Amino acid sequence: MQHRYLTKSRFKFGMECPTKLYYTGKRAEYADQSLDDPFLEALADGGFQVGELARQYYPWGHDIKTLDYAEALEQTRALLQQHTVTIYEAAIRFKNLFIRADILRKNGNRVELIEVKSKSFNASEDLPFLNKKGNLVPAWKPYLYDIAFQTYVLTNAYPDYEVHPLLMLADKSALCPTNGLHQKFRIRKSDDNRKYVILKDELSKEDLTVPILKAVDVSSLTTMIGEGLGSDDFQPKGFEGTIEWLAAHYEHDEKIKPVPGSYCRECSFWATPKEVRRGVKDGFRECWTEAFGWNDPDFQQPNLFALWDYRKKDDAMAVGKLKLVDLDEEDLGLKDDDRPGLSRTARQLLQIEKAKQEDVTPYFDKAGMTREMETWRFPLHFIDFETSITPIPFTKGRRPYEMVAFQFSHHTVEENGQVRHAGQYLCTEQGSFPNIDFIRALKTALEADHGTIFRYSFHENTVLLAIYEQLAESDLGHEERHELMDFIISITQAKEKNGYAWVGPRNMVDLCYLVKRYYFDPYTNGSNSIKYVLPAVLNSSTYLQERYSKPIYGTKKGVESLNFKDWTWVERDIDGKVRDPYALLPAMFSDVTDKSSEFLLSDRDEGIRNGGAAMTAYARLQYEEMSDFERQRIVDSLLKYCELDTLAMVVIYEAWREWCNGNR
Repeated sequence: MQHRYLTKSRFKFGMECPTKLYYTGKRAEYADQSLDDPFLEALADGGFQVGELARQYYPWGHDIKTLDYAEALEQTRALLQQHTVTIYEAAIRFKNLFIRADILRKNGNRVELIEVKSKSFNASEDLPFLNKKGNLVPAWKPYLYDIAFQTYVLTNAYPDYEVHPLLMLADKSALCPTNGLHQKFRIRKSDDNRKYVILKDELSKEDLTVPILKAVDVSSLTTMIGEGLGSDDFQPKGFEGTIEWLAAHYEHDEKIKPVPGSYCRECSFWATPKEVRRGVKDGFRECWTEAFGWNDPDFQQPNLFALWDYRKKDDAMAVGKLKLVDLDEEDLGLKDDDRPGLSRTARQLLQIEKAKQEDVTPYFDKAGMTREMETWRFPLHFIDFETSITPIPFTKGRRPYEMVAFQFSHHTVEENGQVRHAGQYLCTEQGSFPNIDFIRALKTALEADHGTIFRYSFHENTVLLAIYEQLAESDLGHEERHELMDFIISITQAKEKNGYAWVGPRNMVDLCYLVKRYYFDPYTNGSNSIKYVLPAVLNSSTYLQERYSKPIYGTKKGVESLNFKDWTWVERDIDGKVRDPYALLPAMFSDVTDKSSEFLLSDRDEGIRNGGAAMTAYARLQYEEMSDFERQRIVDSLLKYCELDTLAMVVIYEAWREWCNGNR
């Protein structure tokens, strides 16, 4: 049996929740809702390309490719006998701890331990790792703990070395020196269907003249962490004691007694009903049974994590309030915000009261929504963007992690109720920076009238502000540049923190904001994501059920569509509920598991619906070598998914319109 080492990824698990160490790696025994194919997630955020680019800054390294622990350790040990050497994926062991270092550079007894992360910082500004009080910034803790753990292992394994830990990050102040740099990193499949990154063409000297990745010495921070400063995460055992504690339990496969907290909300070790029927265990259920003595009836009731935007979860759990029905007004700090509709806490109280009364009927503020609708001007425009941010820019002069807007969808609704998929834009050309063409196309789509424009959450506004700044720095002709910038001003809002402030005369209406203020359906389980709101309105509106249960979508006499023909959106499951329309779409990819697809389609960011799938699809079209058939399949899927995003907004509007008119 292979030795159970505490690796850097398992150490990360243990810092998130020590009990996780017992469940991880046991997919045959315990359910795990995390991504089956981590390659897809890394592809979406550029992690694989960053890792390969980092190696180009430290050439002539020896790559330890074997996955066998003993072989990797022996190969690394032999290479470290050299006075000067660079090693990729160096294997280091100390007792029951094991790491694979991204890049290790040895010169005499001086060793640089370089951990490569697909995360960004601005090298022209102060380092972002500490706050004003001198404590570790929470968002950076996982990365700093990772490199601190590796430093601890390497220092103890080779005590004669002078170890210098560095984080290699994308520098947002750097300008890419050449065109097509990202295209030199290609994705291929091995014979056993594993994917990997290769360097298609050798990088030129010019490609590397301006490093877009920079290594930051974090020795002082790893020392801080080792001494238990800047954070209380290692109390009372201390940093070294915590490592030993986690490692010992993992080595002997012993569960650490669960101490539930707000972090349980992100637990992936829960089982679906289908998995339970197959005999797969539920780690979340085990923890809460052990900690709180819960039984089946307890788990059948919504717990406090179901409460939307609740920020006092740990306080409530500390006094034994674990279920939604346990909470009351005192737990919320109820207050009005002097704006129409439900305040945040009033909406929370509404959700609690409906749970206590077992009331599953939707709440709809007819008067408030009617007032809102009276301010809208026809034709109504519903838009949705798909975007990507990549660490390796596509074109010369662009920065790492700049916003790339590659797709939009656009639906319109006329005053007589006629709905039409009015337009779309999609750029999948490899190496193209599409933002200028994107904003030109959007301007053309929206400038023909003065109808009200709708978005869902903040994403579209954020994207347009990013393009505004890109235009300001561009070499586009003066007249067109200012026309496009003025167009962006006209449909957006900006606050002083952006360096400028305005509210455009045709500022987009946020449909998600209206959901939060005027509408609540227990069917959404407290979520305001469009992927939950859409099925909810379909299940509560007889008008929508009658309208979309017929194949009218994608017909001249029904709803014109650019990507669907004779399509029916309302289908029912075995319980008679309307199925999620997103589940009716064809799979985005043909070579991923169902669980991976669910992960990519999950609402990791409420402002970027289906962003995981679209971003990954776009990345695959940019980097991956595939057949024309597979490429076209992905393009067709992107068009359908984005069209459904704007149709979903239309459907929500149609439900509200009917309810305001007294039709349920």
